Amino acid sequence: TCLGRVLCKVPCSGEKEVDLAVQSAKAAFKIWSQMSGMERCRVMLEAARIIREQREEIATMETINNGKSIFEARVDIDISWQCLEYYAGLAGSLAGEHIQLPGGSFGYTRREPLGVCVGIGAWNYPFQIACWKSGPALACGNAMVFKPSPFTPISVVRLAEIFTEAGVPKGLFNVVQGGAATGQFLCQHPDVAKISFTGSVPTGMKIMEMAAKGIKPVTLELGGKSPLIIFSDADLENAVKGALMANFLTQGEVCCNGTRVFVERKILDTFTKEVVKRTQKIKIGDPLLEDTRMGALINQPHLNRVQGFIKQAKEQGAEVLCGGDLYVPDDPKLKNGYYMRPCVLGNCKDDMTCVKEEIFGPVMAILPFDTEEEVVERANATKFGLAGGVFTRDIQKAHRVVAALKAGMCFINNYNASPVELPFGGYKFSGFGRENGRAAIEYYSQLKTVCVEMGDVESVF
Repeated sequence: TCLGRVLCKVPCSGEKEVDLAVQSAKAAFKIWSQMSGMERCRVMLEAARIIREQREEIATMETINNGKSIFEARVDIDISWQCLEYYAGLAGSLAGEHIQLPGGSFGYTRREPLGVCVGIGAWNYPFQIACWKSGPALACGNAMVFKPSPFTPISVVRLAEIFTEAGVPKGLFNVVQGGAATGQFLCQHPDVAKISFTGSVPTGMKIMEMAAKGIKPVTLELGGKSPLIIFSDADLENAVKGALMANFLTQGEVCCNGTRVFVERKILDTFTKEVVKRTQKIKIGDPLLEDTRMGALINQPHLNRVQGFIKQAKEQGAEVLCGGDLYVPDDPKLKNGYYMRPCVLGNCKDDMTCVKEEIFGPVMAILPFDTEEEVVERANATKFGLAGGVFTRDIQKAHRVVAALKAGMCFINNYNASPVELPFGGYKFSGFGRENGRAAIEYYSQLKTVCVEMGDVESVF
């Protein structure tokens, strides 16, 4: 991505390899699922410790893998070990409940693992997504076969090695490589109990369809076109920082980005000027340099696609206030990299393609609004529902607006913070099921109810 040349070649896993991975995970599951939560906790804490210790090395690998700045990659790695640490802490406390019934009889519930779970990752946060999926899966006693995106195959292999070093049974976390065909073999494998997918809506639909054939539960974390609402009483400096965080992290390749920035008309000009000024200062270039804040996009077809959205936006009457053009770094080594300047679009309307569809690149659309009621209605007028944000000093208005937003992850006076303690996931076309927080435990375990009679059986016969 940064250099525009081949880093390594990875063989695709076919049906045979997928079956081997699942069988090996199945064997490891037998051992892992019989261990106590506390025993699993210790192994997971060890994995977290190794990641923390090798933070720099793994972050560098991730930057080469994806093209994001080393500054951001370090944050991803920190979130990754925190995720494993968090679920290690929960592993020892997973429990059912005891229910008293009449006459000394009672019932109890058991929280049991599902078996071999499949994780299918996206290319924007390769290592972090693998930890978000494997953390709760392993804490609950499951095994996992993980398929990273074919565009970012490298760092997840390191995670598999780390789990082995930490002491998980051999094959508990297996990695298979490949594209759609490999994904299909995984989804249709009879010994797979569950699928967790992060990626696009069309692929999500296909996965849900394949999983339906085997009545397999799915967690889908799909796209978004999230609204960020800036009221005139917001702290302007903070709102501008929020808008940049909501649009330009990982070159804008983030599913929960707040790409529809609704700004109250009173402050539209001031806000826009400041955002444009800050956007033009973003340092683009070699992602391994400390002061780089924006690296390269994932690949040539994706860069072309993002450029196509900007061209179409202009044709539909939007105004490019800054950026949007290709960027050629001074360093001759980087001249074939997939770089572009972050773009801010003004004069946008709700019915423009650039406002309705997910661009998945560094493109912000600014839209004016007049009233709270109007902006909430416009913010919700989308098939997506992943995230939403509000900037205001009026605390009642903030809570009122997020309560009205049809989105799974809402932010008040911040954006794109992802603490592992909080559940993450979408409404509507953005998917269902939750990653992170205690909520994820629900999606990686099943409940068994046991009813115990202490007297004679009451028979109707």
